[in-house]
Amino acid sequence: MKELTRISNQWLLLTVVFGGFLIFGFSENIKGPAIPRMQADFHLNETQLGLLLAFNSLGYLIACSFTGALTNRIGIKWTGIVAFGSMVVSGLLMYLSSSYAYLSASYFLMYIGNGMLEIGLAIMAARIFTKNTGAMMNLSHFFYGLSSAIAPIVASSMMGWSLFGGELGWRGMYLIMLSLSLLPIIPSLKARFPGDGETSAERMTLKSFSRDPAAWLIVAVLSFGVVSELAVGGWLVNYLEKAYGWSTDAASGMLSVFFVFFMAARLLLGPLTDKIGYTLSVMLLSAFSGICSFAAIAVGEQGAILFAIAGIGIAPIYPTVMAILAKRYSRGTDTAITFTVTLMGVASVIGNLLIGVTIDEVQKLFGSDKGAEESLRIGLQAGYGFIALLALLCSASCLILFCYLRKRNELV
Repeated sequence: MKELTRISNQWLLLTVVFGGFLIFGFSENIKGPAIPRMQADFHLNETQLGLLLAFNSLGYLIACSFTGALTNRIGIKWTGIVAFGSMVVSGLLMYLSSSYAYLSASYFLMYIGNGMLEIGLAIMAARIFTKNTGAMMNLSHFFYGLSSAIAPIVASSMMGWSLFGGELGWRGMYLIMLSLSLLPIIPSLKARFPGDGETSAERMTLKSFSRDPAAWLIVAVLSFGVVSELAVGGWLVNYLEKAYGWSTDAASGMLSVFFVFFMAARLLLGPLTDKIGYTLSVMLLSAFSGICSFAAIAVGEQGAILFAIAGIGIAPIYPTVMAILAKRYSRGTDTAITFTVTLMGVASVIGNLLIGVTIDEVQKLFGSDKGAEESLRIGLQAGYGFIALLALLCSASCLILFCYLRKRNELV
């Protein structure tokens, strides 16, 4: 009977984690089709729209900064429930929003919930997946990738639904999609989460974590890797359209191929990371991604598929780094994850800014000699080269981490 109870609890925990990552992917990626309609309904100019989207990063970073402390105080179980609940409430508030300020506040709350959920799910997964950690972390993030890939299609379709004599629209779509966050609350209430019984004295402090040189190397590895990963979604379509003259449909199709490789890598390469080691895996895979991207730029339009193939290398980096944190800092995973992901969030903002600045400055540099079209192409190549460089810097940082840990017989 005791064994059956343990197995039942494990299934409840898996439901919370996998379901949570599915909902996380939906909540982050349904905004694409909705934003133009929001802009039209509230008559927003581009500055107001930019400010609305800026609440994404602000709410996310604020949530990252306090979620670890909240977990120590109320436990990961209730932290997760609060995160899911705040997203449900934000969906209701967005449905009722009658002004730009009201909408902005609702958006801000949604991304507070998203930030809490990212940290909370990472901590849950680290505590639950004590065996085959790399494979299970990658599988968890596969669910995030799956929902992210279909979220824009689902959102666009739902907004056109006819209900109660009218169109569902972006308000109804957000209300329904964010209400799905209620579903993981049910198994969360029934499940027993490992680690919630520990006292604060048993956990590693932020001070001791920040004194570990390996911790800062892990921050560098994750920051370089994730900025490179996220930049592909933001810049690949733009690059293919402007550098090669592709249509939006063709460029978007290549981005979809990237995500197919991306999801397949998370689904299939997880066991490999367990077999050869997490640090070595990240080092090799990020190098593969960087080399593929540089090769794609060098070959030109005929090598565009290499941009998509680079997704194989970049996809396992985030979940595998989470596995490194879980194994190395088993008594302070919440502290380690909160610290690392918060700094990664700051790096993401800076990284995307630098990519844009690189494109503009290189374009200006060659503008007088090459003409507008050619200088733009060179600028875009420099910008995407910067993305590829970030992947190689991720690999180089991981090489330093690998040598540091091997010298101390602490490789994971």
